[in-house]
Amino acid sequence: MAKSSKAARPKSRKTRDADLSRADILDAATSEFSEGGFDGARVGRIAEAAGVNINLIYHYYGSKERLFVAVMEAAYVTIRTHHKDLELRALDPVEAMTALVRATFELFATNPHIIGLLGSENMHRARHVRSSEQIRNLYNPLLDTIGETLARGEAAGLFRAGVDPVELFLSINAECYFYLSNQHTLGFILHRDLTSPDMLARREAHVVDVILSFLQFGARS
Repeated sequence: MAKSSKAARPKSRKTRDADLSRADILDAATSEFSEGGFDGARVGRIAEAAGVNINLIYHYYGSKERLFVAVMEAAYVTIRTHHKDLELRALDPVEAMTALVRATFELFATNPHIIGLLGSENMHRARHVRSSEQIRNLYNPLLDTIGETLARGEAAGLFRAGVDPVELFLSINAECYFYLSNQHTLGFILHRDLTSPDMLARREAHVVDVILSFLQFGARS
């Protein structure tokens, strides 16, 4: 039986061009929103950086608000991809928690635009992301993984009992995010270059030690 020509047909040039235009717009919008926040960003500058007509942006996204939501959805997908939930479940509980802390720190360290985007959206009290069903339940699998890892660690006598997965998630992010979102002002008042590779490595190791020490304090073993 001959294969369906529809199934075998490659993307048309028009479709490929549209996909590239969307990608260029999203890249330019990510930079603009992360640097200026939602309020300071200008769609005209996004169009210029993407090399497209401003009308094309409104054709694809409808409004500045919807474009910002698309940028936030892409940012959250990047964040969640770094967590590698399935890989964590295959690791020893201590190794899994160490990997999660390191992944969280390295995510913010290597994607500073995400810090800018989150800062802007928090200024707006999550007004824009509330409209995204994609983001709403994106973290449920990770919280399940953290809960399962904590249970395995407790059963093996490696972790203390009664740790709440949500509280632990908040603590990991707080330890990583605060340093990286304030590294320039903190570096100034502390007279240290907190952006240097050595200081970043030391901070990452410190955060791992803080989280693991908490989890292992009072463990049966």
